[in-house]
Amino acid sequence: MYGTKLCLGVSDSFGLTQKEQIKLIKEAGFDAFFIEWNKDLSLPEIKDYADSLNIEIQSVHAPFTKSADMWENGKKAEEAVNELLDCVSECAEAGVKIVVCHAIIGFDRFEPNETGAENFKKVIEEAKKSGVKIAFENTEGEMYLKRLMDEFKNYDNVGFCWDSGHEQCYNHSKDMLALYGDRLIATHLNDNLGISDFDGKIFWTDDLHLLPFDGIIDWKDAVIRLNKCGYNGILTLELSKTSKPGRHENDKYANMNISEYIAECYNRACRIAYLKRNV
Repeated sequence: MYGTKLCLGVSDSFGLTQKEQIKLIKEAGFDAFFIEWNKDLSLPEIKDYADSLNIEIQSVHAPFTKSADMWENGKKAEEAVNELLDCVSECAEAGVKIVVCHAIIGFDRFEPNETGAENFKKVIEEAKKSGVKIAFENTEGEMYLKRLMDEFKNYDNVGFCWDSGHEQCYNHSKDMLALYGDRLIATHLNDNLGISDFDGKIFWTDDLHLLPFDGIIDWKDAVIRLNKCGYNGILTLELSKTSKPGRHENDKYANMNISEYIAECYNRACRIAYLKRNV
């Protein structure tokens, strides 16, 4: 897209191997992709394949199922730290410059503590040595994000990944870019229908990851806020072709074959880029 690089995340919901998805993402017109890391992923192999297609790895999403363990002591915390260190190490080996991390997972709240800050510091300091940036994402539990963004405000390799859908549901539509937009280094663009519970209780099933413009996000306002931050980096979409349990909003994508779906993802990404350039 003229003046803006566009990126789409590889997703288990697409029903193809990672390499098959990357090929289709490139063919659809995207300039980059991002991918979730796990111990079975050979990131250097993925990087070589991406290079052969002339497509960029925008970022790697770190594992997040152990994010709550980062705020504890003991064996679980050690395993969580080591998992993130392994992710950072492989990203450095493959030349991937951004790792997206969650500060927390789950809805049971406890106070962010010094233990968690010290555990994340181990990862951040190792990433700094390796030339890797850590982008903390807005998810549920804003207090944990705030603690880390405040704790590491003087680290030039710590930034923010703005998830538009998480802002709409997990963050009660709070303007997260107003809080951390000056440190924005990555985006996860997606849509949803906001908080479904009348009393405002948040559920993970509200995080639909619909195509942009299929939910209630005001995308003109979103790109105005992005422009206000001075963000001119890659616009990255994180989407799901399948519905959450008990939900049916993504079912409409089921009748689209994967090539058609990814082509439509590119269409929506171009619409956002056009808005961003013309508001």
